[in-house]
Formats: sequence, C-alpha cells, structure tokens
Amino acid sequence: MDTIKNTVAHVMRSLQAKSAIAARDNPEELLKEIFSNKELAHVQFNYFKKGVLHIKVDSSSWLYYFNIHKNEAIEAAGKKSTLIKDIRFRLGEIT
Repeated sequence: MDTIKNTVAHVMRSLQAKSAIAARDNPEELLKEIFSNKELAHVQFNYFKKGVLHIKVDSSSWLYYFNIHKNEAIEAAGKKSTLIKDIRFRLGEIT
C-alpha cells in the first residue's frame, strides 16, 4: 500500500510541475505579466506563430504607445519565457 501511495503522490507532483511550466510558457497568459493593468485594458492576444506574439490594440494612440515601448515588452517577455522572440502590435477590435 505504501508504494502505491508514494507512486501516486510522485505522479501528482510531476503533473503539477508540468502544468506550472505550461502556464508559464503560454503566450496568452504572459500578457498579464508583461503589461500593467492599465495597458491590459487596451490589448488582446491575437495569435502566436514562429516566436512572434501578435497583439491587437484598440486605438491608434495606444498602438503608438506600445510601439514606442516595444523593446521593454520584448525584454520582459524574454525574462518570463524563451518562446517569444518578437512582439507585433496591430489595430483591432478588442472583445
């Protein structure tokens, strides 16, 4: 009985560790760590392809703001995940 208990506990710890890693490397979840709450109100995850994170922005003034601060966002994303190589901002409707 004791070995089954230890095996199940080991498997559960392993699954929790894998889910934590998967959540960290999820590009959509990284937006919450890269941008402030004020900035998050104006952006939305669009898609992620070949290391490039594509983000929709709700207005041209915020698009300008994000393009000015693009390097800071790439650096912050690089600290959180090795998947993101570039970030592209585009005007679009936020739903």
